[in-house]
Amino acid sequence: MTVKTNSLSAELFLQLYTSVGWEPPGIEQIEKALMNTVATFTAYDHDTPVGMVRLIGDGGMSFYIKDFAVIPAYQSKGAGTLLLNALEDYIKENIAPDWAVSLELISSKEAVGFYQKHGFEERPCDWDGPGMFKMIRGGSYEIQKLQQ
Repeated sequence: MTVKTNSLSAELFLQLYTSVGWEPPGIEQIEKALMNTVATFTAYDHDTPVGMVRLIGDGGMSFYIKDFAVIPAYQSKGAGTLLLNALEDYIKENIAPDWAVSLELISSKEAVGFYQKHGFEERPCDWDGPGMFKMIRGGSYEIQKLQQ
């Protein structure tokens, strides 16, 4: 297997995203996300795409793993490790040698062991609280409610 950097199209993203059962966003939203991504990594078995991951962040202190998907037939066969190694190598090559940066993610329950095997720690831990997230929908629903 090989990994290509920054070659992920919106159409391929959609194919890999839905291969793991996730409900996809629209193509315009995917294109916007890809334009604002630090780097993308796509795993191939010969010419067949088998997985992807996006790296987002500020380039200086914080990076975030997003949309990490490996098609079911290739899970537990090294594709995820290959993608994660490529992503971490990219970060190391693109930060100053004396910098330390955080690499964060929200894991599915099924993938916790995979991430732990690769050095990630669960939150909360002895020194930090739990990871948190909030989904925000477009539009001005709350503003409209307040004006009524």
